Amino acid sequence: MVTDDLLICGAGPAGRALAHRALAHGLTVTVVDPNPHRRWTPTYAAWSDELPDWLKPNTIAATVDRPVAWTTRRIELDRPYVVFDTPALQDSLDLSGARLLQDRVVEITRPARHRTTGLDLPSIRLASGPILPAGRVIDARGVPRSRALAEQTAFGVIVDRTRWPDTDTYFMDWRDDNGADPNEPRSFLYAVPLNDNQVLLEETCLAGRPALDLTTLRDRLHTRLRSRGITLTGTEPTERVRFPLHGGKPSPSAFGAAGALMHPATGYSVATSLSLADALIAGDPIWPLPARAVNLLRHAGLRALLTLPPPDLPLFFDAFFTLPTASQRAYLSDRDHPRGTAAAMASLFAALPWRVRRALATAMVSRGVAPTR
Repeated sequence: MVTDDLLICGAGPAGRALAHRALAHGLTVTVVDPNPHRRWTPTYAAWSDELPDWLKPNTIAATVDRPVAWTTRRIELDRPYVVFDTPALQDSLDLSGARLLQDRVVEITRPARHRTTGLDLPSIRLASGPILPAGRVIDARGVPRSRALAEQTAFGVIVDRTRWPDTDTYFMDWRDDNGADPNEPRSFLYAVPLNDNQVLLEETCLAGRPALDLTTLRDRLHTRLRSRGITLTGTEPTERVRFPLHGGKPSPSAFGAAGALMHPATGYSVATSLSLADALIAGDPIWPLPARAVNLLRHAGLRALLTLPPPDLPLFFDAFFTLPTASQRAYLSDRDHPRGTAAAMASLFAALPWRVRRALATAMVSRGVAPTR
């Protein structure tokens, strides 16, 4: 039986990026997905310094040189931020030359560890019945939802720029004009340009277990925008977001969220998957011990976010976004520098009020279930 070099389960951004780069390196590739030709609709963004050199410039719809975080005050961030043109990003990850199978993977079988005879290859079993072996099998199907997992949720609308007179791009806007009680779980406004003519305005629950539901976020967004003089017509395109923030496991046979590449305290994963695709294809370890240590520290950060009382979240981010840019980058983007990540977290801890420090200290040593934040 002729087998491909690489078989990828899942055709989302991580799986498609991996397949695209494998083809660029001359490998034979099969991609299995229930709907491999589905067009992507979510908004993806990243810090510009996270992107690989091979990414085409036309995949970037907008670049913001100094995005703004509004915590207890307005803070400009000295780090360029990019918003992808989602259709262009998908099209740039060309899969011409790959075999695309519209099917569902129901089982992945790894090679037997102690087999002494014959060719032992990993394989998958499809819902339609066939079993397909390959030189390597990579699971890039994401993480299924579970009540045990913290989630990020958001509800957004897309409006013409002329209807959004604010010149700032808000990475996070924690101001309390969304109608929520101060002691209710918090949400923030994410306001970014999609292109020269449109802006995405999105009410976001950063992390919750359970997370805020989309109806609550929609109502908060409408209230927030009305308070700023913007009345929606109900005909605006909408965006709905809900995904687990963790759950994947660091593994050489998993990629994207399934392989724990999502930042558990922010929900960002696309740029990391794009930048690590070549390394995984080359057989380089993408989970050396330093990266595993950083991952553990980031999960501690998620536990901290889930534990903080709602009124303290703006104080937390006020302290974070006043750290030096290098410290912010260490926590948000660096995967292989546990010292830098730990130093950033220590500096943040020292800058916080005592009551917030006490809540964070408790979170760092606890793995219990916490409420929405």
